[in-house]
Amino acid sequence: MGLTYTTVNVSNWTKSKPSFEELFLVDTGSIDCMVYEADLIKAGIEPEGKRCYELADGRSVEYQYGFAKVSFMGDETVAQVVFSPEKIEPILGVVALEQTGYGVDPISKTLKKMTAIYLK
Repeated sequence: MGLTYTTVNVSNWTKSKPSFEELFLVDTGSIDCMVYEADLIKAGIEPEGKRCYELADGRSVEYQYGFAKVSFMGDETVAQVVFSPEKIEPILGVVALEQTGYGVDPISKTLKKMTAIYLK
């Protein structure tokens, strides 16, 4: 299918600190977004708790998570973000995509706006 990327702006609820913008990998196999913890902390996003996450290689790890305003392609949502302890390629998870009404077109490798958000 190939890889899909989009530019994402991440900020805290009050926008009391500068947001950051970066190219995120769109990963429909990931539930939540994942961002390097130092970037989240600089943007004023605080950890709210810890959860166990299963990685692509099958390992289970415990990471902190918090909530951030996530904006891309002219839409915005509040999303759960996982604090990655290592500098990684940031991930835009499927919940943020669905909350804003976007899906991935596997042919063009781009995000497409859905005609409606499913409530069923």
